[in-house]
Amino acid sequence: MEVRASLRHFRATPRKARLVGNLIRGKNVNDALNVLAFTQKRVAGPMQGLLKSAIANAEENHKILDVDDLFVKNVLVDKGVVWKRQMPRARGMSTPIMKRTSHITIILDEK
Repeated sequence: MEVRASLRHFRATPRKARLVGNLIRGKNVNDALNVLAFTQKRVAGPMQGLLKSAIANAEENHKILDVDDLFVKNVLVDKGVVWKRQMPRARGMSTPIMKRTSHITIILDEK
């Protein structure tokens, strides 16, 4: 039975978030938590919290008693909204600054 948890409008670029998501895809839940705990990326902390949320969803909503049987089936990192800002430049011009966001979804499944 698939279990989902999602984090929307997270303030990190999807490209950088996918690097961390690819590290845990296909791993056991306990191994994925260990990988995220020792990953030196800013996205790893919120993704670890999202994985814990998915585990809690499995226990509470779907009554999965044995958490050790869960594995990370898929990690989806989609593009969110882009916050557009302007930086003043010389001669009255400006350059755009794109502050990108991500939508992260973790899908767990039983072995």
